[in-house]
Amino acid sequence: MKPIIIGIFAALFFAFTFVLNASMDASGGSWIWSAALRYIFMVPFLLVIVMVRKNLKPLLEEMKRAPTAWLLWSFIGFGLFYMPLCYAAAYSPGWLIAGSWQITILSGSLIAPFFFVTIHTSKGPILRREKIPYRGLSFSLIILLGIIIMQLEAAQKISLEVFLLGFLPVLVASFSYPLGNRKMMELCDGRLDAYQRVLGMTLASLPFWFILSMYGLSTVGLPSLNQSFQSLIVAICSGVIATVLFFMATDLVRKDMKKLAAVEATQSLEVLFALAGEILILSIALPSSTSWIGIMIVMIGMVIHSQASMKKSSFIPENVMRN
Repeated sequence: MKPIIIGIFAALFFAFTFVLNASMDASGGSWIWSAALRYIFMVPFLLVIVMVRKNLKPLLEEMKRAPTAWLLWSFIGFGLFYMPLCYAAAYSPGWLIAGSWQITILSGSLIAPFFFVTIHTSKGPILRREKIPYRGLSFSLIILLGIIIMQLEAAQKISLEVFLLGFLPVLVASFSYPLGNRKMMELCDGRLDAYQRVLGMTLASLPFWFILSMYGLSTVGLPSLNQSFQSLIVAICSGVIATVLFFMATDLVRKDMKKLAAVEATQSLEVLFALAGEILILSIALPSSTSWIGIMIVMIGMVIHSQASMKKSSFIPENVMRN
């Protein structure tokens, strides 16, 4: 259960993203700076951590081996993940974005065919495409059902345009984050720890954030002091702490697609943590009885998903290596 527990703590700190992005938008901040400042602020913190651990040189050497792959998967895993989330915050309330983001529970399972395993036989190595873990996917649908019920009443009060502008960008983000994360795990193959991998991906995504910052300067001007401060909090809580915790959890189960899906499913708890944060910080109304039913279904789905994945996990023999 260790990866599951770490994943739950990651979800807690990830929830700061939805609450503070909603707060920044409510105070007139631009989604452009909410996205760019988070990753720019992450660099010095991660750099200090990796340098203190004396792991910077191995990271730089690893990045030199495949610079194109680092740029590509960091752009997808970080750029196409966080920019759409911040864009959606400009059009939809935080609770809707947090709920829509849980589609990543399904996305993480559906991208399995993008990966291969190499099976060494007497006739030579054979590539086999990964299969979608349908059993784990069925448990993910239980969690998703709970989220839909939890937000059904509130969703009826917003327009279709607001829903689409909030949902479609999040849909892109839901596929981009697990795809970029898994591809980087595949590329590093356990040679880097979570701190190194997060720093490496942050550094590799900086060109994109600098370009976005230039666009922000030319369109909305400099960010306010309040937005900069809140972006700093998001960078520390969500960008550094939550991302490192989540990467640690996925690293522990990187060779088991069923357990990996279970760890990724823990992120459904972001909805509950974000809801609590918005009640405490933004003073939103308490959930209705229908929403509480959805919350209970989410919790039940989480328990079933994690237990089933831990009891019956896929075993990879020593002669099977992931591509």
